[in-house]
Amino acid sequence: MNASPRLPSRAAPRDPVELSVVIPAHNELARLPRTLGAVRDHLDRGPDRWELIVVDDGSTDGTARQVRAAARRDPRIRLLRTPANRGKGHAVRTGVLASRGRLVLVTDADLATPVEELGRLRAALGPRCAAAIGSRARVRRHPLRLAPARLGRTLIRALAVRGVEDTQCGFKLFDGAAARTAFAVARVDGWGFDVEILGLFARLGWPVAEVPVRWTHRPGSKIRPVDYAKVLAEVVLIGLRLGPVRLVPPPRESAPVREIQEGRVPA
Repeated sequence: MNASPRLPSRAAPRDPVELSVVIPAHNELARLPRTLGAVRDHLDRGPDRWELIVVDDGSTDGTARQVRAAARRDPRIRLLRTPANRGKGHAVRTGVLASRGRLVLVTDADLATPVEELGRLRAALGPRCAAAIGSRARVRRHPLRLAPARLGRTLIRALAVRGVEDTQCGFKLFDGAAARTAFAVARVDGWGFDVEILGLFARLGWPVAEVPVRWTHRPGSKIRPVDYAKVLAEVVLIGLRLGPVRLVPPPRESAPVREIQEGRVPA
């Protein structure tokens, strides 16, 4: 039997932590205090050494000031800033590449999926998976969101990622080394970044577990109607860049890892 593609070593960078939590934030002053408190309280109930990275994506409402104040009280909280609003994908990429964790959780600032669901993802990750992602496939959606969601899923499956019901849920746990490897060559700055990362994982043969999670719609979404069209355009570009979709990539050992580390995405 051929060997499965090998994941990068799970050894973390210098001065490692077990878990890095990355939260992208754009004008989240109203929601961040509750979110930071909930994440910190949950993680403090466990044994892990952790860090919480908030990436302020060009906010104008005092988000950075709020995070700085939290960081003064708890040095495990870190603030990263971009001088202008670059997009959620850029913010997440910035946070993941700065992370030190053996595992990396990416979660939204609104905690639409409560942080307590982290345990479900950790249980699914196991030693062989590169990621465990939250899925809202069983959650009832607003009728106005159903049509664009279905269209998006159809396009994503055709061009980028097969076998995943929900690529866009904002609650994903990654093997830290795999995440830093993939995000280092990712290019999408907008909402379609999830598709790009999962497309890269699929083409590298890195298994992804999809886990049903609790999810509640939160008011104040940053996604505008025009953004749905932008995501679809990003999906098309991702498909063109990454090449044909394969459910099961050819079993190769270390070559895919070398190629992506060198900036050459396997077709």
